[in-house]
Amino acid sequence: MKNTYFLPLGGTGEIGMNLNLYGYGEGKDIEWFMVDCGVTFSQAGLPGIDLQMPDPTFIASQKEKLMGIILTHAHEDHIGAMPFIWPFFKCPIYTTEFTAALLMEKFDEYNIDYTNKIIIHNDGEIINIGNFQVKAIGLTHSIPEMNALLIKSPSANIFHTGDWKIDKDPIIGDGFNKEKLLDFEDIEIDALVCDSTNAMTPGISGSELSVKNSLEEIIGKIEGRIFLSTFASNVARLCSVAEAAAKHDRHVVLSGRGMHRIVNAAKSVGLLGGLPDFVDEENAGYLPAEKTLILCTGSQGEYRAALSKIARDEHQHIVAEKGDTVIFSSKIIPGNEAGIINLQNQFAKKDIKIITGKDEFVHVSGHPCQDELIEMYNLIQPKSIIPVHGEFRHLVANANLAKNNGIKNSLVIENGTVVKISNKDVSIHHQVESGRLYKDGKIIIYDYESPSNERSKISFTGLIVISIVLQNNKIKSKPKIKMIGLPEFDEEGIKLSDWVNQALDNVISSKNKSGNLESKIKNAVIRQIREVWGKKPKVEVIFH
Repeated sequence: MKNTYFLPLGGTGEIGMNLNLYGYGEGKDIEWFMVDCGVTFSQAGLPGIDLQMPDPTFIASQKEKLMGIILTHAHEDHIGAMPFIWPFFKCPIYTTEFTAALLMEKFDEYNIDYTNKIIIHNDGEIINIGNFQVKAIGLTHSIPEMNALLIKSPSANIFHTGDWKIDKDPIIGDGFNKEKLLDFEDIEIDALVCDSTNAMTPGISGSELSVKNSLEEIIGKIEGRIFLSTFASNVARLCSVAEAAAKHDRHVVLSGRGMHRIVNAAKSVGLLGGLPDFVDEENAGYLPAEKTLILCTGSQGEYRAALSKIARDEHQHIVAEKGDTVIFSSKIIPGNEAGIINLQNQFAKKDIKIITGKDEFVHVSGHPCQDELIEMYNLIQPKSIIPVHGEFRHLVANANLAKNNGIKNSLVIENGTVVKISNKDVSIHHQVESGRLYKDGKIIIYDYESPSNERSKISFTGLIVISIVLQNNKIKSKPKIKMIGLPEFDEEGIKLSDWVNQALDNVISSKNKSGNLESKIKNAVIRQIREVWGKKPKVEVIFH
């Protein structure tokens, strides 16, 4: 018997790197389509890893069964993995004009041929993909042209929300229109696959228009130069800042690659009409401080972003001085706290004023809080709910909220869980392999193959390399020692290299010649250094 299946390979039980699969069929004869293909950025404990993305091995092993990919919107956690994963599939890509503009820029950067593969759809259009009929339904989020998906298969109807919120005044694009959801009120929704990011937060997320009005007031009170950092993808926020600056006779300077990339994409699809021209970075120094607002990347404390370079006085064209103000028009993404605090301390040392969400109303979330989730439940009236896009605690909160508001069936799952969806209920069918891929420089590797654990260990305990020349199976000359990341002297002032040499001499002069020489040297050196330093370094022995 043919069934409808849902399978998240990323983004469920975590925030970021979303990758979801919908399938219809039976046994090994199931056709799939993918919804989103994103990344998350490297975290502490993974030195050298630039990006993380879902492991698509499950669908890659049957790539001829992947009928296409639908991208709901242009955030990195929904499209960022496409340049690394899509070339293996080369299937059709369905998305909106703005998302396509950013995706094509990514593909061009990596010299990926996407000729005739990107299919643009508009709000309300039907996408026929495999055994599915999918209707794109424009909702509001913190980026233009976000689409939820009404998914119909021969055996079930599913509403996939993607990332969304209720915003009646989003600045860019149409406001949240519940009539779009009421248009299919005669359709029974068997499962709601729903964003859970703010499921633990009471109330509503708030409107972009309210932030715009607040920023206008705040900017009007500031006398010196203003640096404002926000998520570059929030085109509505960029427009609000530009209009607020113009109202107070300030010129807007764009700083940071991400800002330029988003603005160029937005202009290319006609989203920034009527705004004054932005000032080039190299001309920022010619503007009076009180006439300047610098809109820059780096709200999360990213070391290489524009705001961090400015804080370190390393920016080629822009300088921050006493009397200036920095506005963080963003939330703190968990894991970025240390970097943001360090960045703010750098500005504080220069006697530069800092404004965050704790001081003024400068940001609203792009995800639904509890009152918005309840309104969605009431509009959709699904038989079951599958929470996604959130850590496990967020998923549980969404499931409990749904139960308390009339949805009897809820299923909290993890990446790799295959869910069978019918017109009666949702149930766990089986589990498949899931995991992560790491982008390590130019190389994509599986998480379990990554050398990041070794790098992390070396960063704590250092590395000792011992080079030994052998002739006729005997040591020919004094071994050479290279120590990386260890103190030079112990607490008595004796060189650690002397202790290494002593351990080597003990092994070499030992009358016990049995056993593996390499293992004996490693063990002796580790014991010796642990005794004098208190830590166990990594030791490598090279024989010539």
